Amino acid sequence: MLVFFKERLVLLSVPKTGTTAYHTALRDRADMIYSDPPELKHAPLYRYNRWVRPMFKKVCDAEMEVVAVMREPVNWLGSWYRFRRRPFMNGKDNSTSNVSFDEFVLAYCQSKQPGFANVGSQAKFLEAQPNGCAVAQLFRYEHQQRLIDFLEDRLSTTLVLQQQNVSPPMDLSLSPQVDTVLRQTCAAEFSLYDSID
Repeated sequence: MLVFFKERLVLLSVPKTGTTAYHTALRDRADMIYSDPPELKHAPLYRYNRWVRPMFKKVCDAEMEVVAVMREPVNWLGSWYRFRRRPFMNGKDNSTSNVSFDEFVLAYCQSKQPGFANVGSQAKFLEAQPNGCAVAQLFRYEHQQRLIDFLEDRLSTTLVLQQQNVSPPMDLSLSPQVDTVLRQTCAAEFSLYDSID
């Protein structure tokens, strides 16, 4: 999570959406950087609302605009699958080295997910809160230039991004049956993504 106080702006770090590159590029420009532990770096909106937002409201009488990135749901799951397939994960409970992408996605669709498929939910991460706290600007991962333009304009800066934490490429096609199960089980993910301009 990055905070730009003067601009009243917060950039949430949704896992597997390329936000580490933004952290690196904007590290010197941000007023507050939550980079470690991962529970703070990748704090979802509900955690921001509970802990960070009240701090700015009570101490500074400031309301921040929250922005975030969302990745197309199948692509997002593919990124997790590839990340957990890297050699250093071999032998660990959350390794995907011994399962196909179809098997990974079906496991993700279970109500009780096994460790290797327990990767959270973008829709839950970004879910608006009962008190009105919500993501004001949501950008598609697949359209990075829109976010870059927004941040350069809002922060009066030039962004130079370098890819980081990139998993090895591989074909990640879902069978039609598994694709149908995913879209039915995780309809909220696809609905939110489709709502982004």
